[in-house]
Amino acid sequence: MKPVPQRGANWQDYLKSLPLYPLPHHAVSRLTFALTRVETPWFKDLFIRWFARQYRINWTEAEFQRPEDYRHFNAFFTRALRQGARPVEGDKNSIISPADGRISQIGSIEAGQLFQAKGHHFSAVELLGGDSERAAPFLNGLFATVYLSPRDYHRIHMPLDGRLRETVYIPGRLFSVAPHTTRTVPRLFARNERLVTIFDTDAGPMAMVLVGAINVAAIETVWSGLVTPPTRSSIELVNMQPQDIELVRGAEMGRFNMGSTVILLFPGKDIEWQENLRAGQPLRMGQTIGQILP
Repeated sequence: MKPVPQRGANWQDYLKSLPLYPLPHHAVSRLTFALTRVETPWFKDLFIRWFARQYRINWTEAEFQRPEDYRHFNAFFTRALRQGARPVEGDKNSIISPADGRISQIGSIEAGQLFQAKGHHFSAVELLGGDSERAAPFLNGLFATVYLSPRDYHRIHMPLDGRLRETVYIPGRLFSVAPHTTRTVPRLFARNERLVTIFDTDAGPMAMVLVGAINVAAIETVWSGLVTPPTRSSIELVNMQPQDIELVRGAEMGRFNMGSTVILLFPGKDIEWQENLRAGQPLRMGQTIGQILP
């Protein structure tokens, strides 16, 4: 499957993106971090009600359905869904979407390059922290980039059964990951702060890259809690094999405190994406997006 190009950037995209360059991304995001954890009842309830109206949140899907049920705004933003709200499709050979969101791009990794938007590519080596050995299995594999908008469910789940091999924290900027910035900011996903997780699966190694963004910059995993903040100045590699962490398909593996992007990478020879998937298409967590080949 070839990535389907979206329209190229226009002057409005550049106009919205240019102010992001001089912004102190991490300072702005730390302020957002603090505000979304204010526990003052009148403030957090008003904030939640405004947000729910603004983004048309479907309360019926949530486990708790009143602003008063949440300790602060971030607890609402990363809310759990009621049981059965996201059925996991297929069998153990079906690759499912790790999140609610929209396909930014999906397709083949060609000569180590991932398609970002018309006129923009970035390398698998750079995305995964600059280690060519780590990136080697994916250089001619498959990828899927899933964008989570503010209205989406923000917990991230396993596409397949997997055993965690390693994690790599990579510092960087915090550009917005909205469609207008993916069309204008070169190598966006390889420039932003991110957490790379490598799992061993029945389809070979699987990389799940959790990309931070402006007003986000708070990434959690189920095995270590809050990964960022704080922001660090250097790459941090952790060998996770001694901890023997195994997660089943559909299990929660992490969450974004505010919205962002997940990028999946597979070697490619043992899987295929569903033929009907295209850039811009909405996804729901648990929806089948690919298959392990027999």
